[in-house]
Amino acid sequence: MATIIEQAPLSTSDYNRTPVGQNIMFAVSNNLIVANQIKVKFVAEVHISSYLPPNLSLATDVVGTFKTTPNNAGVGMFDFRPIFESHVKADNLAKVGSEYKLTPTTTSRTHPIHLIDKYSGNDNSMRYLAIQFKVEYVNSSGDTVIEQAVNSDSYKIFNGYLKYTDKLDQIGVDFGFDTSSFALSLPANKFLTNASTTQYANITDYGTLAFMDIQNLVSIELKYYNDSAVQIGTDTVIRTVANGGVANYNGDIAFDLAYFGCFPANLRNWSSTFQGIVSTVSYYTIEAKGLSASVSQIYTINVNCPTLKGYEPVRLAWLNQWGAWDYYTFTMKSSRMISTKGSTYNQLAGTWNESAYRIDSFKGGKKAFRVNATEKVTMNTDFVNEAESEWFEELINSPEVYILEGFQTDTNSALNQYVTPVRLTTSSYTRKTVANDKLMQYTFEVEKSKTLRTQSI
Repeated sequence: MATIIEQAPLSTSDYNRTPVGQNIMFAVSNNLIVANQIKVKFVAEVHISSYLPPNLSLATDVVGTFKTTPNNAGVGMFDFRPIFESHVKADNLAKVGSEYKLTPTTTSRTHPIHLIDKYSGNDNSMRYLAIQFKVEYVNSSGDTVIEQAVNSDSYKIFNGYLKYTDKLDQIGVDFGFDTSSFALSLPANKFLTNASTTQYANITDYGTLAFMDIQNLVSIELKYYNDSAVQIGTDTVIRTVANGGVANYNGDIAFDLAYFGCFPANLRNWSSTFQGIVSTVSYYTIEAKGLSASVSQIYTINVNCPTLKGYEPVRLAWLNQWGAWDYYTFTMKSSRMISTKGSTYNQLAGTWNESAYRIDSFKGGKKAFRVNATEKVTMNTDFVNEAESEWFEELINSPEVYILEGFQTDTNSALNQYVTPVRLTTSSYTRKTVANDKLMQYTFEVEKSKTLRTQSI
């Protein structure tokens, strides 16, 4: 009897996209060998590729070999979640070939993913996966025998996680999360975010929308409107190599998850249309297009009036549930606090190591040897709805949070000044509802991750 894969994650003909933050279960059996041999183990040879589906006949993309003994039912159970999590991570830098202010990214000149002009693929967020299973036992001669290989389907794993409320689909004993709603193929499909399809941004704000499965994507269409809802311009950004995309999608995992720079500052980087109407645009729409029809929902960016609130805006970017980036600009009251911590010593007064003793007024007493400064920023949201209230939970749960600086006209400005890593110090979150709280606002506090080290004495 052959080795059989009894249970696996959901799979489709186009490779199911599986978030690594779920139990990724395989169950393998071989009743004949388990019943008649000793020291039986099931062996899993894991192949992970960063380009095309792995070739299981080659060892070039093997990342590890794992073994388990049969359980009481004679089945070998594997949960690969801890293994796969280490092979995907957030994309903080744009992929080579994308552009920033019409300047291409190279290996020696990189820029943050948030600043891209048009398209960018991913370098780290998604991988191909396939597994070859074998059965191992010790024969009557005491030799270890490994035989009867069986190959799994190919999968695409990405840097996402599941909430307890996310629905798992099941076909027979196979189960997993259905990501088809994120595939750009139908007008009801979504970009890779749980944010509302209507968002707000300042004219200086950068940001991206990510999406999966670009084989049906031909272009992304932007339509600009004034405050009278009259269309005043349009841009159609075709998925080409020159625009940071690909001419023909051939299954390359680097473009199965891709990004589009679509917030006002991104458009100011390159769009002559947007640059010409920047003072009159009130909102604009974003829609993915196929050959003849829409392949996504329509997203709307409302441009905030710069003088509406009068507060210093603070824009956060955070890694969302699906391994892409979400953004929010806090336009209400914000405050910044500097706290210091350092070492001190007692300095002698006067000059003890010279030919004569002299009292210097600047010497003596307790002195700071070094001062380390940490900055904390407290921000307040505008009034939000219940959907946004639920969405903010992802900010609390995110392992990566950043402050984004706004658009600069200087093309030679240092790119490291745009993105500042922070740690969310708000440790609890109470979801508000209209019924309980009427008007809903939230306060968040972040601490800049990098400590400022001042001069030492």
